[in-house]
Amino acid sequence: MIRRARLRPALFLALAASAACAPATLASRAWAPAAAPGAAAAPRTASDPHEGHGAAATWIGVPIDDQLAALRRATEPFRDLERAKAAKWDTAITPCWYHATQGAMGYHYAEVARLDGVVDSLRPEALMYEPQADGSFALVGVEYIVPIQHWDRADRPRLFGRDFDRNDALGLYVLHVWAWRDNPSGIFAGWNPAVTCAHAAAAEERG
Repeated sequence: MIRRARLRPALFLALAASAACAPATLASRAWAPAAAPGAAAAPRTASDPHEGHGAAATWIGVPIDDQLAALRRATEPFRDLERAKAAKWDTAITPCWYHATQGAMGYHYAEVARLDGVVDSLRPEALMYEPQADGSFALVGVEYIVPIQHWDRADRPRLFGRDFDRNDALGLYVLHVWAWRDNPSGIFAGWNPAVTCAHAAAAEERG
């Protein structure tokens, strides 16, 4: 039996407000592919003129698949939820979220101090976990989160060649990446039909 738990949208804004204040012009943290053992680091190049605006600098010509592979390498240790908590993704900002027809997202564990308007492609603001029948949690994807109040540009934040979605109800720009669970709806879709909240202690239907 799933116990439904409500998370008020205001909680997201309260969490964001508790983070360090964002600068007027948002900084960028650089994305860089991991070098092969013994190989020299690749030279840094200018970022994409759209994707670099306060979202994350990229390397010109780096395929999206390579960027996603780097994300998987960076988050692989956090398939273990306890390791993720120790690395500061320690706040469950939602119960297990699911949609009546489109699948689920799971629980969102966030590093609250980083809800600051600055996005690092290798350190997403939230990790998404699906509860398992044995009580464990499976990492299924990540979510990048930018509070709208911290974004001072006309264009949206952008990563992996894709604009963030705007969620006015939560006051956020968000981008989901299903790095650890195949998604029939697409790797950047909001919901994943292959994820379930069937074993959640607390779940909420959204959408």
